[in-house]
Amino acid sequence: MKIEKVGVVGAGLMGSGIAEVAAKAGFDVVVREIDDASADRGRGRIEASMDRAVEKEKLSAEERDAALERIAFTTKVEAIADRDLVIEAIVENLDAKNELFGALDELCSDRAIFASNTSSLTITDMAAATDRPDRVIGLHFFNPVPVMRLVEVVRTIATSDETFEAVVDFARAVGREPIAAKDNSGFVVNLLLVPYMLDAVRQLERGVASIEDIDTGMVLGCGHPMGPFTLADFVGNDTILRIAEIMFDEYREQRYAPPPLLRRMVSMGRHGRKAGRGFYDYSGDEPVPIPV
Repeated sequence: MKIEKVGVVGAGLMGSGIAEVAAKAGFDVVVREIDDASADRGRGRIEASMDRAVEKEKLSAEERDAALERIAFTTKVEAIADRDLVIEAIVENLDAKNELFGALDELCSDRAIFASNTSSLTITDMAAATDRPDRVIGLHFFNPVPVMRLVEVVRTIATSDETFEAVVDFARAVGREPIAAKDNSGFVVNLLLVPYMLDAVRQLERGVASIEDIDTGMVLGCGHPMGPFTLADFVGNDTILRIAEIMFDEYREQRYAPPPLLRRMVSMGRHGRKAGRGFYDYSGDEPVPIPV
């Protein structure tokens, strides 16, 4: 199966990034959002991202303009009925995803593939909401999508070889390196990464060291590009909490249980960079650790 027309549902950080890399790779892309304001914000993200790429001479102005011409925005789910591949990048809620895939199942052709960009929910639970479980797959990109080269391709026990191979080919066509993962909550990266960040929070609760010293220790001692608290603020502490809850519900292992400190921070709105405050305060020129 050859994928030529791509639909992206959701134009947030992930959805807009997926639409951008697909359009730059030459695919015809339709992005669906719930309202015009959300669609406009998504368009703005894509334009700003491509403008930065032009400034850094990673993309020519002509390539940017051609890619933008290949992206259309809509608020109507019917507008993606003709797509070969539909990638959902909506809220991390199984009921919402299943409702979407159920509607698409009736609209799209039998040959269309449905992919989820979920980072923690199981793909099988989404496939079961459709009449095409063999054509449902996970396609987990990483943030920021235009920069991060990895994508996890997640097949269920029902995903066909044809679907898997078509989606792997698509991932490579958009310049990403695909890795195959079983349909377990957290897949490969979050299965290993989330417990690492949760354990850093636990050690902070225990008073092992300060936020700054734990971060410095992992950067200089282990060669990590950023420490666990800087990373948590970048990903979003609310996002980590939600993923941890999903994974703990799946595995019932203590290492996936969210520490009390993380819950308190999310309750206080300290979600990280996007909120201006998390483990660090981002209001100044440089991030400053906030005592907890």
